[in-house]
Amino acid sequence: DALPILAPTVVFPAGTCASQYSLKLVFGCTEKNPGMVAEEEPDALGQGVVGLGLQPYLENLSQELGVQESALLSVLVALLVVLLSLVLWKVVRGRKSTRRTVLLLGLCGSGKTLLFSRLLTGKFFLTQTSITESSAIYRVKKDKGPCLMLVDLPGYESLRPQFLDRFKAAARAIVFVVDSSAFQREVRDVAELLYQILTDSEMLKNSPPLLVACNKQDITMAKSAKLIQQQLEKELNTLRVTRTAAPSTLDSSNTSGVTTLGKKGKDFEFSQLPMKVEFLECSCMDSKEEEGDANVNNVEKWLVKIA
Repeated sequence: DALPILAPTVVFPAGTCASQYSLKLVFGCTEKNPGMVAEEEPDALGQGVVGLGLQPYLENLSQELGVQESALLSVLVALLVVLLSLVLWKVVRGRKSTRRTVLLLGLCGSGKTLLFSRLLTGKFFLTQTSITESSAIYRVKKDKGPCLMLVDLPGYESLRPQFLDRFKAAARAIVFVVDSSAFQREVRDVAELLYQILTDSEMLKNSPPLLVACNKQDITMAKSAKLIQQQLEKELNTLRVTRTAAPSTLDSSNTSGVTTLGKKGKDFEFSQLPMKVEFLECSCMDSKEEEGDANVNNVEKWLVKIA
């Protein structure tokens, strides 16, 4: 006998319309599939009846995953910034570690060469004004510390620029030697040489530590390190004003690679410089005996610190 065709009854979830769903009727008249079976077919958005019931949960899960992804992305960005900072720090430190030269600079008669000899041998030697550089390997803390290359540059005014240009790129640090006993009459010349060093663009780029070694403290009329610092700051401030006010029509070759000293609008102080500047007192000769004990311990300690 023919089976009666019955219209299937489909129940849609509350709050929905039938147009959201499409049904496919499968007519089966076999023993295994008698009658008609209504099969659910997802709509164009891929959402079925069951899927619609889980939609709020899926949305919550998606929001949570979105928050987690944002937090994870922030962590990854932070880690990337830290990693790049470490790489940059290592590169900069590596460049600095390759510079092992310590330059000894100063006017003629300031005691650079005797300080050079004292640091290397601990002994007194008669010296004379040199017209070329002297260099030697210096090991801090005797035989236990790292090595530095000490380079004593000539003090002649006509020779200083060419030797400074030759060695400044390799400078790990600078020892600027001042004759404390003759400082009052040489303050202008000392300031001009120091101005040349401090406004050099390559020096500012590398920013090597600078020690102003106030030498010849064994002489009674020697000026203290504090007084020398104060007078040099005043003299350098005056030089900055006069050099800045100089006409721009002057030979440009004299101003190439030179930048303004300190901060504009403020009186110059050494603390305004990118490199660290220290003033220390020392003496390469004893006041009683030429071969007596020299007081260069402060310089030696400073070299240990920058090595």
